[in-house]
Amino acid sequence: MSDTATQGIACPNCAGMVPIPEGQTLVICPFCNLRSLVKGERGLRRYQVARKITGTDAEKAMRGFLGGKMQVARNASRVAVVQETFLAYLPFWASWARVLGWAFGEEKVGSGKNTRYEPREIKIAQEMDWNGAALDVGEFGVEKISLVGRTLDPVDWDALHSEGMVFEPVGVAGDARALAAKDFDQRVKKLADLDRTSQIFTRITRERFGLVYYPLWVVRYVYRGRVFQAVVDAVDGQVLYGKAPGSTLFRAGALVAGMALGSLLAVDGGSLAAYIAFTSSDDDAMGMLLLGGVAVIGGFGLMGVGYRAFRYGEHYEYRRGDKVTSRRRREIREGGVRRALEETT
Repeated sequence: MSDTATQGIACPNCAGMVPIPEGQTLVICPFCNLRSLVKGERGLRRYQVARKITGTDAEKAMRGFLGGKMQVARNASRVAVVQETFLAYLPFWASWARVLGWAFGEEKVGSGKNTRYEPREIKIAQEMDWNGAALDVGEFGVEKISLVGRTLDPVDWDALHSEGMVFEPVGVAGDARALAAKDFDQRVKKLADLDRTSQIFTRITRERFGLVYYPLWVVRYVYRGRVFQAVVDAVDGQVLYGKAPGSTLFRAGALVAGMALGSLLAVDGGSLAAYIAFTSSDDDAMGMLLLGGVAVIGGFGLMGVGYRAFRYGEHYEYRRGDKVTSRRRREIREGGVRRALEETT
């Protein structure tokens, strides 16, 4: 981060010009030593993440992506011809904070006739982080990135521009902070994992907010006259987003399997459930009819999935994302509860 100030403000005490170094939130007047708090874009922290892999590594990752997906044409990895590879630094709003949450509600315990709801008060204390693209990602397709384990350095504009294309943010920091706060609220609700929720209170403390310029390799390639591209993380070499030609064999298999299994479930399963319902006692008939309805809906759903894979599978689009299971959320929540109890004792 450069120490050279490109902008200044008039000191409210002596009217002298006070320089504002990039990202600095507290400035001191060189004439009267009055301290002033900087708000707005000039006080926004800006970071960069260093590139670690080369363009050649990115092209290898792209070919691995093409060869590792059943939905992609089988010969795409071998036939694809790289058209261009370039490095782009995209800006991402980022927020790091300690989030304290209190959730009040009820949790379902027992089963069958012994089912009941017991009141619960869940306390959560978690270090959380959020990030989101600070511009319309468009063809890049990367809405968020992983900053876990990444080294954040002050921005060196000359170094960034000498390595690749540097994109500037669109929008305002206030909107991004609101999105981060909303995401933290939703995560607290998920971690609480209550069956019935009456109230949730969230408090964000020790927040650090800034703009991170993250390196991405963009690899454009040609396959049988059509242009596709893959976006590769320039730090760990993972493909974050990619477009590729679809596999005809996979599309046909998905259509046949979806129609066959769907019709079997909808027609045979529904008919069997209806037959059992009409030959059973009144107590069991309603349950079998409901089961038959579920079978019919599930069967048509499978047929729809198979048709969709066939209809839209000519082009395959991949976007990497992280999924958190309910079991993992419970483990995280319990860990947060333990930390909160430890801090209050």
